[in-house]
Amino acid sequence: MRAKNWLLLIASLLFYAFGQPVYLLLLLASVALNYGCGLLAAGRYRKAGAVIAVLGNISLLGVFKYTDFIIGSLNGALGLSLPMSGIVLPIGISFFTFQGLSYVIDVYRDRTLVARSFSTVLLYIAFFPQLIAGPIVKYHDIAREISERTVTAEQTALGIRRFICGLSKKLLLSNAMGQMADVVFALPAGEIGMFAAWMGAICYTLQIYFDFSGYSDMAIGMGQIFGFHFLENFDYPYTATTIKEFWRRWHISLSSWFRDYLYIPLGGNRKGNGRTWSNRFLVFFATGLWHGASWTFVLWGLWHGLFSVLEDCGALPVKRLKGKLLGRIYTLLVVVLGFVLFRAETLPQAGAMFAAMFTGFGLSWQGTAAVCAGLTPLFLLTLVLALVLSAPVVKRLEGKCQTLSMIGALALLVLCMLNLSAGTFNPFIYFRF
Repeated sequence: MRAKNWLLLIASLLFYAFGQPVYLLLLLASVALNYGCGLLAAGRYRKAGAVIAVLGNISLLGVFKYTDFIIGSLNGALGLSLPMSGIVLPIGISFFTFQGLSYVIDVYRDRTLVARSFSTVLLYIAFFPQLIAGPIVKYHDIAREISERTVTAEQTALGIRRFICGLSKKLLLSNAMGQMADVVFALPAGEIGMFAAWMGAICYTLQIYFDFSGYSDMAIGMGQIFGFHFLENFDYPYTATTIKEFWRRWHISLSSWFRDYLYIPLGGNRKGNGRTWSNRFLVFFATGLWHGASWTFVLWGLWHGLFSVLEDCGALPVKRLKGKLLGRIYTLLVVVLGFVLFRAETLPQAGAMFAAMFTGFGLSWQGTAAVCAGLTPLFLLTLVLALVLSAPVVKRLEGKCQTLSMIGALALLVLCMLNLSAGTFNPFIYFRF
């Protein structure tokens, strides 16, 4: 097992260095910080270890991810002209800092989880399948498998199939939806129109789901090949009938991370409605800010926080809508509008999209022509498939015939290889976070 772990560790470090070799030292420094804090948290200085880990990791994110955001906000609010730092965002910093925090906090809560070996902590944080875009793996979920795991032919086959399915989501569905979304979001504000705006918003909603759930499938599949079992990160979120249910299905590793390490420590729902709702807003504010150093991301988080609180306080009749078609329509509308904020480069661009979606009557020839030019038979077929596959249709069929699912996976692999040979470079959306 030791030899296997060292092989995975070397491969993981080479994988990260291939993208940004200069930031490999930053990754090692982050792991060293959390390893040392873990030893403190398991010994006499438990609180000191936890506090240093929180301050250290948040500071790391603050410097490398939010410095220019803070400078730009100060310049805009106070009329200053402070120069930007120009710091390049390290790939995956949001993910590996959160995993480091997970390790220290888990050790603080249970001393028996402490890893005495630096290489163990390094493998946990730097393991290449989920290093740069998740899912966020909590230490207590895989601590045992780092030191003791088995790999079987059946698990390997299932892992390969899962990897191919994730790759197919990205190459065959997400990229096609992304091309249409990019066309719409590149239009000038006065040329969008209602049809183009809704098409762009819906296509981006599908793009980000198949992009991120596809990467998660690839990471889970590769982990399974090596004997690790990561928890699911998506559970068909677009079938949810409330926003609260949506967040139990969307980016599950992040929402559960904030629940376990922020929401519950703040008091959760144990200290009255007012405290519960303020805690929820704080969590969604942090969720938005975690995704990116921009006010569009912050408002996206608060947008979801608002509807979560409105559902909880009874302002929205979600109990009557739960499980019904009307509830799904309501949830999808909130989600699609939220993703307009998420995709927009600036708040004025998001405002222009909202205006076009609800007041952009008429053809608005330029935007309509740009969209119609992309409505090829292949795109329309892909759009229909994306809409169908965002529901658990395949999941129901898959369990009935394993042999056909493997044959289907091989066919998808051939399509992906053809797509890669003729396509261009399309990075995953969550590489930016």
